[in-house]
Amino acid sequence: MSTTTADSVGRGTKTSKGSKDHKKPTAAALKGAIQLGIGYAVGNLSSKPDRDVLMQDFSMVESVFLPSEGSNLTPAHHFPDFRLKTYAPLAFRYFRELFGIKPDDYLYSICNEPLIELSNPGASSSWFYLTSDDEFIIKTVQHKEAEFLQKLLPGYYMNLNQNPRTLLPKFYGLYCIQCGGVNIRLVVMNNVLPRAMKMHYKYDLKGSTYKRRASRKERGKSSPTFKDLDFQEMHEGLHFDADTYNALMKTLQRDCRVLESFKIMDYSLLLGIHVLDQKTLGRGNRGDSRRGQKVLYSTALESIQGNVKAPEPVADDDTMGGIPAKHKDEKLLIFLGIIDILQSYRFIKKMEHSWKALVHDGDTVSVHRPNFYADRFMKFMGSTVFKKIHPLRGASSRRKRSSLYVLKSASQEFLSPLKEEQREEKKAQSMDNLDGTLFSSSKHPDLVPRSAGLNRSVSFESTEKDEEDLENSEDRRASSSTIALDDSLPSLSRSQSDSELDVYL
Repeated sequence: MSTTTADSVGRGTKTSKGSKDHKKPTAAALKGAIQLGIGYAVGNLSSKPDRDVLMQDFSMVESVFLPSEGSNLTPAHHFPDFRLKTYAPLAFRYFRELFGIKPDDYLYSICNEPLIELSNPGASSSWFYLTSDDEFIIKTVQHKEAEFLQKLLPGYYMNLNQNPRTLLPKFYGLYCIQCGGVNIRLVVMNNVLPRAMKMHYKYDLKGSTYKRRASRKERGKSSPTFKDLDFQEMHEGLHFDADTYNALMKTLQRDCRVLESFKIMDYSLLLGIHVLDQKTLGRGNRGDSRRGQKVLYSTALESIQGNVKAPEPVADDDTMGGIPAKHKDEKLLIFLGIIDILQSYRFIKKMEHSWKALVHDGDTVSVHRPNFYADRFMKFMGSTVFKKIHPLRGASSRRKRSSLYVLKSASQEFLSPLKEEQREEKKAQSMDNLDGTLFSSSKHPDLVPRSAGLNRSVSFESTEKDEEDLENSEDRRASSSTIALDDSLPSLSRSQSDSELDVYL
């Protein structure tokens, strides 16, 4: 009779009440079993003919037992007996071919040299193993995550066919090793942060602010992974040229819409920053077995959309596919990718959001509805983390416009007194002309000035037929303008008043 318990890392462990107890595999035995099992699965798959991927291939599971003494189908080994399960082998073979991964290169990367164990800065209990050539990451996942990934494969297949250039994780294989009563589920993914390039800063960003600060223990590490609040305190944003910024934001938006359609949330952007100016910190450790890039669209620069210029190579090193950026006066190389996408908004996550919303602002916690999470994630990345460098041409034109405005203001201040003097002179001249006009009109009463400001159209033609109307018109105009004329020129005659009215009306 057996019971199921949970070990310290959340994996199911079967123990027996009999005299013989199951022994957990050691770290070295586990890494050896992973390499042997994946090597056998890929080699056995090569004997199967190529064909189109069918719907049933996504739910296919192959199982084989590998005893230490070997069998007719399996080789002998010095590890404990274990059983290997391979999930959707034909589908994952298609994914590897889509990214240009040859079976020999895949086996060489995973099986040639011992795996490198990495620390886990996140809250999950996953273990991480890195291949010696920096190409692949092997991550342990829980049963629910492995099950969700297998259900996700048809949609993932469709998305990769439409858009192989993506910042989403690239899955190359899903396996389960049963050894010593322990089920260890593994997923093989692309490596976002190459060891060959020294990462001066690392961030795990979600776009939320609730408890999004690195712990004191994490800060004490030689290469800590900071979080959202730490980024806001340590950086004022990473600046890209317009083409790179637009390509990056377009790719992020496209990926977020895909995750939202799958009802996925609580994912992160893993961000690595290499400062080109800090040469004293040196390079990372490059594996001796690295033979160039084996995977298509695997670098950060290849993963974003658009035609982006590659940065100039660093002295005695290459850029490793980093995206060029700037922060203040520093030149940077950016490495990034979306991680932890195997969290769906299930009942447990809904309860977690409701509980956190009771004690804190619900919009700031990391767990949220997929559509809200995607919008908040994009807003934080597009406004706080990534910023666009305005082109120099626009900046120079703005400087020119501002300088012209200053010159125009100064010229207006200088010319305003001159304009006032000219206005006074014109006014004086108009008064002189007024006097001359008045006297000339008194000497020549038959010449009557025409008024341009009157709305009524009156004809002052010297004809015998309209003589009586003209006299009546003059009488009415004189009587209506008596007050104005008396205030200004009280001693003027009727003809002078008519002339003055024609000037001012």
